[in-house]
Amino acid sequence: MANLQIKGIRDDLYQEIKKMAAAEGRHVSQQILFLVRDHLAKKGASVRATKTTAQVLLELSGSWEDRKDADQIIAEISHARKNSTKLSGGF
Repeated sequence: MANLQIKGIRDDLYQEIKKMAAAEGRHVSQQILFLVRDHLAKKGASVRATKTTAQVLLELSGSWEDRKDADQIIAEISHARKNSTKLSGGF
């Protein structure tokens, strides 16, 4: 089993963890392990519940219906674009 040493912990945080450990009948090291395990379990559940970008895109695919063909859509986009002369003189 590995060992972990935590350096530079603020006194107020250590005292809070020490109080939590005493209230739950644990040593400080046991309380730290409990908190880490609890955090990782919650984080793991939220990561599993979070959809990936690919999943979101796949869910969106096919959801946009338009009677225009690709050429008409491209023409509309090109017509809506405006050329900017803001940087024509450089930075």
